[in-house]
Amino acid sequence: MHIESIDEQLAFLGKGSVNFIEKAELKAKLARSGRETKPLTIKVGFDPTAPDIHLGHTVVIRKMKHFQQLGHRVIFLIGDFTGMIGDPTGKKATRPALTKEEVQANAETYQRQVFKILDPVKTEIRFNSEWLGALGAEGVVRLAAKYTLARILERDDFRKRYEARQPIAIHELLYPLAQGYDSVALQCDVELGGTDQLFNLLVGRDLMREYGLEPQVVMTMPLLEGLDGVEKMSKSLGNYIGINEAPDQIFGKVMSISDDLMWKYFTLCTDLTPAEIESRRADHPMDAKRELARLIIRDFYDESAAETAEAGFRRVFSERQAPAEIEEKTLAASADPQLLSKVIAAIGLASANKEAQRLIAQGGVLVDDIKIDNVKHALDAGAGKTYLVKVGKRRFARITFR
Repeated sequence: MHIESIDEQLAFLGKGSVNFIEKAELKAKLARSGRETKPLTIKVGFDPTAPDIHLGHTVVIRKMKHFQQLGHRVIFLIGDFTGMIGDPTGKKATRPALTKEEVQANAETYQRQVFKILDPVKTEIRFNSEWLGALGAEGVVRLAAKYTLARILERDDFRKRYEARQPIAIHELLYPLAQGYDSVALQCDVELGGTDQLFNLLVGRDLMREYGLEPQVVMTMPLLEGLDGVEKMSKSLGNYIGINEAPDQIFGKVMSISDDLMWKYFTLCTDLTPAEIESRRADHPMDAKRELARLIIRDFYDESAAETAEAGFRRVFSERQAPAEIEEKTLAASADPQLLSKVIAAIGLASANKEAQRLIAQGGVLVDDIKIDNVKHALDAGAGKTYLVKVGKRRFARITFR
């Protein structure tokens, strides 16, 4: 990647963003940074409540990496203080606060995972209890005096709960102020976040003005649709790609997305520039998608893992062969036949019996290379019985009843 001009930097940094407030301000900051050889300070805050990261979570983290690649100071801010308040964004009721022990455990898990994307040497890990914990009662009162209740109630979820006469705890109103004060304490040039964080990020911009600082630029990134191309990526919906999944699983999942959705993944899940992505549109969709899968795996593992995963995919799907290594599963033998759906769930090829039934009904399950579409189908579970089960396009297991 070779980016020199300010306009090229803006295009690279802004690719995929939804809100960009204000682009002209970032252009001026970048120009000043170049003149003074002083890097910008970029911050993203994480309340560590869901430490098992999937590809959707990495969209904002990757944008941090892009600033990092251009030589700027990146701060991965763990909200150990704000995490004990709990951001009510999108919630209809007060969210339970995390304990200090839960926050710390999740924070450590986050650190282990984000360095699959970020450069650990160039990344600052900070905890906002460092300055928020030191504010004290007087500091909190002075901070609260910087903002009005009317402006806080402009936030959509607060307004709806207020109009519906649903409870809003006083400490919830402090959350946007606490997050905004993070930007004041760190004197941020840019804050990144998801689209659901726009209000909080703008509060930080306002508070910086109140404290006599140059306001931060705000950039939000979109939610990433999952493998179904409809719902946002979510573990609970089963449409996710986990960054700790095996390379062959990641490769197969990427290959299952639609040709249209592939380009959004190129934009949000790779480090290619807009021009580089555009050049891929001349490729055959299957070739472009294979490259996308390789790029994603290379980020989380290495080039060798990407090549091995691609070779395995070609062998299984292009040459119609089963994988070279098939996971062996053993279940307790029974005199009674066992429902295929329950067997699939028991060996982990489906998250639950209900999902297994859905897969069977959709024709996505083969037993010994025979498609099964009857959700009531049962297997002879007698001792010594063995079956090769394929679920979807990429999951295999050899089951033996003993």
